[in-house]
Amino acid sequence: MTTQEDPLFARRRAKIAVSPPFLRLGFRPFFLLGPAWAVIALVLWLLTIGGVAALPTAFAPLVWHRHEMLFGFVGAVVAGFLLTAIPNWTGRPAIAGWPLGALAGLWAAGRVALLVSAWTGPVAAAVLDVSFYVVLAGLVAREIVAARNRNLPIAGLVLLLGVANGADHAGAAGLLADGDLGIRAALAIMVMMISVVGGRIIPAFTRNWLVKQGIERGLPKPSPPLDLAVLALSAASLGAWTAAPDWTPAGGLLAAAAGLQFLRLSRWSGLRCARDPLVLILHVGYLWIPAGLALLGASLLGAPVPRSAAIHALTVGAMGTMVLAVMTRAILGHTGRELVAGLPTSLIYALVTMGALLRVAASLGLFDYALGMDAAAIAWAGAFILFLVRFGPMLFRPRLDSADGPAVPPRLPLAELGAVKLAPEAAEVVRSPPIARKPPP
Repeated sequence: MTTQEDPLFARRRAKIAVSPPFLRLGFRPFFLLGPAWAVIALVLWLLTIGGVAALPTAFAPLVWHRHEMLFGFVGAVVAGFLLTAIPNWTGRPAIAGWPLGALAGLWAAGRVALLVSAWTGPVAAAVLDVSFYVVLAGLVAREIVAARNRNLPIAGLVLLLGVANGADHAGAAGLLADGDLGIRAALAIMVMMISVVGGRIIPAFTRNWLVKQGIERGLPKPSPPLDLAVLALSAASLGAWTAAPDWTPAGGLLAAAAGLQFLRLSRWSGLRCARDPLVLILHVGYLWIPAGLALLGASLLGAPVPRSAAIHALTVGAMGTMVLAVMTRAILGHTGRELVAGLPTSLIYALVTMGALLRVAASLGLFDYALGMDAAAIAWAGAFILFLVRFGPMLFRPRLDSADGPAVPPRLPLAELGAVKLAPEAAEVVRSPPIARKPPP
């Protein structure tokens, strides 16, 4: 049976066609809600530690802050990324309309329930919060299994995030001897996600850009043995740290993983793309991975390095930068715009990088801690506010080049959203029925 005759495909395409643009593809609601919540949560956290406000949450303020930045903010972006990538991976129409809106609503309900959990109780908050990841994992698995696609482990990682989320709720309630286990597990999973996805898209985008400049020598090439070694050692070291955060040998594993991660990054020719901020920022964001692992390893090995410096290198640095790098590129491509970083986009990248540098430097004691915290928060929040101003309106508008309506996912290479294959010339495209449309730039 062809895709044109499949009733499921027909219903999905019809649903997309009648849905408002904001609910036509997963990146639209989640790339708006996630960054908006990042700014709101950061402001609430600063007001709390400044003694200006008291949050009505059952969590301790610091526990709430880190939970919301990982499971709330970053989790939303992960959802938007996956729901946008899966149609490209599988060739199936996107999840859109009221099902997408309901999933976004479930995410938002978790945020509100957790914020007011001192009034409603922590159990209701935990159920809503964890349910989002269970439902998301189920949707991801359903689409991948139906298409017999080999990206099923991605659904497993989402489910593991849900388990880590539940562990963090249990830890906050005093039900676990190690109250930080869940947040360490989530951090480790997020770092591995960046390592996997970054290892696919960064060399591909870099190679594409270099080829467009007429450069044919020294192009990034896949190195499966190195990639496998990097991922295996990173997973082992982060797993050891998650299970035993004060175990000295874990510091050695983390230091070794940092070295391999940096070697991997150095093979991707990042400096040769300095003229294109859209490509360069991906390399900058990934650089925070070896930096954070090295700092974390050093802290376990007895060096005078505060663990908070390592944690913020991986969160404020790697996650914050990679989130903005992927969101800006995806929005431009999926709304039919040219993949060019204008001045506002370049300023977004500069602000998030400055915020990460200031936050890590403050933890390292390189200048006044309070001043560094304030400056880092202003720069980092400024990056996301500018992102919302610049890219937010695009999320409510149809694709610029959509001559046939929004009934099918855009014909973008898989490499643009986490292709399985590194080589851009080998990337597949969505196999949808022939239609008359202007190709994306």
